[in-house]
Amino acid sequence: MEVDCVHNERRSPWRRRMRESGMSRVAAQLAVPAVLGLVIGVVLAFQSGTSNAGLTQIPLGTYVTPTATDTAAALATATPAGMTANTTCDIIVPANPLSAQGLATPYQLTGPHGMTPAQSGCEMSNGAKLGAFVQATILDPATGALSVYEPLVITRGTKPDTPTMTLKPPVIPADAVVTIDFGFNGKDLVQVGATPTTLADARCVSGQARSAVGQASSCNGTAFFSAVRQAERQGLLKVPSPGTSNAIIPSGGDLGTGRTCPVISNFEVSGIDPGQSVTTTYLLNPLTGQTAQDSTTNQGYIAGATLLHGNSANTVLDQYIDPILGCSPFEAPDLSNANAPASSEALDEIAAGTHQPKTAAPTAENGLASDPATYCQNLIDIQAPFLAANQKLLATGQSPVTATADNLLTFLANDLRSSFTGLGCQRFHLTNPVTLKRNSAGVTIAATFDTAVQTAS
Repeated sequence: MEVDCVHNERRSPWRRRMRESGMSRVAAQLAVPAVLGLVIGVVLAFQSGTSNAGLTQIPLGTYVTPTATDTAAALATATPAGMTANTTCDIIVPANPLSAQGLATPYQLTGPHGMTPAQSGCEMSNGAKLGAFVQATILDPATGALSVYEPLVITRGTKPDTPTMTLKPPVIPADAVVTIDFGFNGKDLVQVGATPTTLADARCVSGQARSAVGQASSCNGTAFFSAVRQAERQGLLKVPSPGTSNAIIPSGGDLGTGRTCPVISNFEVSGIDPGQSVTTTYLLNPLTGQTAQDSTTNQGYIAGATLLHGNSANTVLDQYIDPILGCSPFEAPDLSNANAPASSEALDEIAAGTHQPKTAAPTAENGLASDPATYCQNLIDIQAPFLAANQKLLATGQSPVTATADNLLTFLANDLRSSFTGLGCQRFHLTNPVTLKRNSAGVTIAATFDTAVQTAS
């Protein structure tokens, strides 16, 4: 039996991220206008394909090796006839999702209100528009050790694209405290329990019907972050400092953080919606539409696979900004990839909560009181000088979305300008500090910054 946990409206990013994580998952939500639903001005569509019309219908259990040519052909097709223009999907949460067996049980993406994946477009092969991503972060309360595991999301009716079509449960402590975070490239991802008590037992969002989920949600966040804080107090968990980098040119005067590496709550990077979503990636077999965990083993097994990413501010910071600045995110062993070091949304929040910048953006973990006017003012007075001072270095970085901007600097500048507009910052007598130049294809290729200090009123 499946039990729906449906939504009633889309929450703004600030309200979504104040849902159940860290100190502020148990605090009152910020009273922020719905216009903040556009904090991210740029959608990070990391995959160019938008449909599965080119998929070959192959019986489950029959393995086919894709090639690069297959990938391009399968993912660059038009929307299939009959597919609706849908922005909401259901995700079936397996029974006991916080257990080792639950972690290894695939989540199933399907259409809302009884629609099939094909009717709704809620298929992982349509990942750029409606892909769902799940990430677990695990704490051993006896030792303070942290680890990461990326549960697989499959399209309902398919099987994991692995040699045995099954996943091996990770080895975790019997008393492990697990939090699960979700990301979604559409508008609203509606959690559906595999059993009548799945959502409530795992404390997923509210565990009750009519819960607004939005693009991001979680399970067991309150208990997890409470256990993390206890482990820190006991000296079992020592969260490393984000460190400093001589490559960073200090900016922002007294408001800036100098050469300290940014965490997800830094206003230097807050225009990309701090603490927005998971850093999970999956492999897609473009011939079958089947997905697999992104591991070294599976990369060799599924030659020619497409890499699926979520719309994640955390990914931009951890995988694009940090490396170019000479910084490193907080990482832990990834149990779904032979213990290779990996970041996660929860790890980013732990780092931001333990090592808060002088002027912190209101992410899920730090829970600082704020308001739209102050947020806009800090965004302008901290991020614009940061981008201007470090523009030569950032311009050498790769753009997360080449169809939007030609390098990391122009991508971030585009995002800051769009965030200003989306947040309605002009309502507070502020001026957009970014001027962009775009080519004939609409790609941002240059940016200039006004670094004058502004005051909201």
